[in-house]
Amino acid sequence: MIAVARKSLTLIWLATLSLAIGYIAWVQAAGERKVTRLEEIDVQRINIREPDGTLRMVISNTAAAPGSPWRGKEIARPDRKVAGILFINDEGTETGGLIYSGKNVKGNVDATVHMSFDQYEQDQVIALTAQEANGQRIAGLTFSDRPDTPIPWDVMAKMGTPDGQAEIKKLADSGGFGYPRLFIGKTQQRNSTVILKDAKGRARLIMKVTAEGTASIEFLDEAGKVVKRIAE
Repeated sequence: MIAVARKSLTLIWLATLSLAIGYIAWVQAAGERKVTRLEEIDVQRINIREPDGTLRMVISNTAAAPGSPWRGKEIARPDRKVAGILFINDEGTETGGLIYSGKNVKGNVDATVHMSFDQYEQDQVIALTAQEANGQRIAGLTFSDRPDTPIPWDVMAKMGTPDGQAEIKKLADSGGFGYPRLFIGKTQQRNSTVILKDAKGRARLIMKVTAEGTASIEFLDEAGKVVKRIAE
């Protein structure tokens, strides 16, 4: 029993010592960090990095918008010309972000605010979007189902070319990027709507309340035909 007690005391002492060493190291590291305090700063882009240089977040304007970070490298994205914040995971791969734009050209408003969260090494699985164009508005939350495989960047890198666009469309049509499964929000027709889709992205159940106040539930088959409708 004495030996057991001594062993327990030794373990407790080692655990306490480890905690003390860890705390001292944290305090020392915090003390070595230099803090610069500013009243105001004007920049076009800010890169947030880990001590080892891994990129973890980018805040930028339209001109300095980044490509897509992928395993520590940056994939060119000529289509990404928008201001916002990009989230990047521990391995240097994009994992979501916040983008926003808005302008009024001769009375025609074109505006978007979009925040999304990505599946690991895949596209967004949760997206919150508010968009206005050509006098129509949509706002809602979308949940998507993505493949287990990573985004095929060898294909995506060609998005700026006609051949690349065709290849990307073919991949999308075959389910290579997955499909949206659930939408909750307001449609262009000003309907409050919930749309549930199957694994192929086909709407199978729609619940809505129109701008005039009419409520309904619709059940659809694989071809999109309403097979049952419940209305007030």
